[in-house]
Amino acid sequence: MNTPTASPNEIAAPRRFPLREVVLFAILLVAVLGVYALMGAAYSTRMLVEAACYAILALGLTIQWGYAGQFNAGVMGFVALGGFCAMFFSIPVNDAFWNTELPGELGRVLLYVVGAVLAVVGASKLDRLGVPKKLRSVLTVILAVVLYMVVISALRGVTGEIESRAGFIGGLGLPAWVGWIVGGALAGGVGYFIGHVCLGLRSDYLAIATLGIAEIIKAFLKNSDWLTRGTATVSPLPWPTPGPAELGFTLSRALYLSVTALIIAVIFFLLHRAYHAPWGRMIRAIRDNEISSAAMGKDINRRRLEIFVLGCILMGIGGGVMTTFNSLFDPQGYLPLNHTFLVLVMVILGGPGNNLGTIFGAVAVYIIWIMSEPLALFLMQLVVNLGEGVFGWDFPANMESRALQARVLVIGLLITLVLRFAPKGLLPEKIKHHG
Repeated sequence: MNTPTASPNEIAAPRRFPLREVVLFAILLVAVLGVYALMGAAYSTRMLVEAACYAILALGLTIQWGYAGQFNAGVMGFVALGGFCAMFFSIPVNDAFWNTELPGELGRVLLYVVGAVLAVVGASKLDRLGVPKKLRSVLTVILAVVLYMVVISALRGVTGEIESRAGFIGGLGLPAWVGWIVGGALAGGVGYFIGHVCLGLRSDYLAIATLGIAEIIKAFLKNSDWLTRGTATVSPLPWPTPGPAELGFTLSRALYLSVTALIIAVIFFLLHRAYHAPWGRMIRAIRDNEISSAAMGKDINRRRLEIFVLGCILMGIGGGVMTTFNSLFDPQGYLPLNHTFLVLVMVILGGPGNNLGTIFGAVAVYIIWIMSEPLALFLMQLVVNLGEGVFGWDFPANMESRALQARVLVIGLLITLVLRFAPKGLLPEKIKHHG
């Protein structure tokens, strides 16, 4: 009987006092208290909520990269899908759309889309009926192009009517948490499609594929004015908790922070159990030695697909929570720097494969990211004031924009130092060794 295998270098080890964890989290607590003292409660609480949202994204990436060695360069796309679902399910219903015949026409076109997809999939299976593979491929491509032209023409006609008569289709008026769940499911579905196609390729091809899919998702959301209002944005988005109008900025943000902390606690508990379960040991065994795992009868592609989809689900949930908190859906606001590279830095700093380290890295990096701008502005003003008094320098007119660019410099310096002195992160994955 096949049993889940562990990594060849794993064995039980005596427990030790987590001194490094205690010290690092104590330093992090001091940094958070310092931000509260300098910037005030409302600003600092907002920073912690956003850091918590990034922690959810980072947990999704760490199980892909840390558990299974899959490099996902398209985190931004899954975050955008979660944000779209949070917007679509929570904003009020648009009566100007639903009280017309437009929903029926849009539904009819969507049925055409489903039929076209099924027809193309069916054409791709013609070889099972004895059709030569080359002929099958040619017929599939021709059918796909023809059906695409037909469907896109019908869709443009309906969407043009929606934009001219109703603006956009609006939302469903449901609680925001429904959009979070559906956003995670949608991101997982897209992740399943990507993984089913690309996980058999080398890791660099997976990175290229996810990067391209993320840009496609962003372009679709930005140009679908009938669905998302495009560059016009959608706001305000309702919170699942009482907002600033009812409780004030600080208390309402603190309440939202408690919701995000609860989500992180549930995710952390489930991931911790999965990591130490036979399934988690099997995933790490596949990561460390794929050939040996395959020789033991493990379904490599299936397990890799499971972990990739799970990570995408967490990214979709995190994107929904973040978009709801910002109370704004702006497709142009999803940037590779903010929603892919920054999450990658968080995982690298904390330690890929270490859930606790990932949470630490998310909060620490986001504090550095946010506070580098005001600190850089303070230092620049100090130098300029000194230069004006001593050397007669002229005061630059764009100090704020220059200080904003310090974020990129500081994060670049941070990632360089971490890769040089702690390549496995400040809290690396705990690998149990023999003897």
